Amino acid sequence: MPTLSLKGRALRYLAAREHSRAELERKLAPHLPEDGGAAELARVLGELEAQGFISAARVAESVLHRRAGRLGGARVLHELRAKGLPDEVLADAAERLRATELARARQVWQSRFGQPPRDAAERARQMRFLAQRGFAGEVIRRVLARAGAGVDDAAGL
Repeated sequence: MPTLSLKGRALRYLAAREHSRAELERKLAPHLPEDGGAAELARVLGELEAQGFISAARVAESVLHRRAGRLGGARVLHELRAKGLPDEVLADAAERLRATELARARQVWQSRFGQPPRDAAERARQMRFLAQRGFAGEVIRRVLARAGAGVDDAAGL
């Protein structure tokens, strides 16, 4: 099997899922030729970006679609930062996550627990569960306060 060019490898990665430019740089670095490969990589990635194959906005949208339903804003934003996305894309994603954080936390809590904590230990366990998924402390307190008050989740979203 012939070895793929940098562009071929990049297109293969992009065919599987959206990748940011920084992700592709990391993945393609081991395949660079020893003489002047960095310049060729920059050229290839610039060409793919100009043609619309690489898009930071699409990467952010993909991550939000896949992960926001199960994770809090902090965890999703951490993943987006790790992908090397620009600050304006991160700010837009953060705003979108903030707008739905409480509803997403309630849904995650409902699917995992579904009933108010019986005692302080159970409450702490439920709080840790939501915190580990990246939900903000105030959001966690509101979710558990609502659960403890016995308010029907479907009526209060």
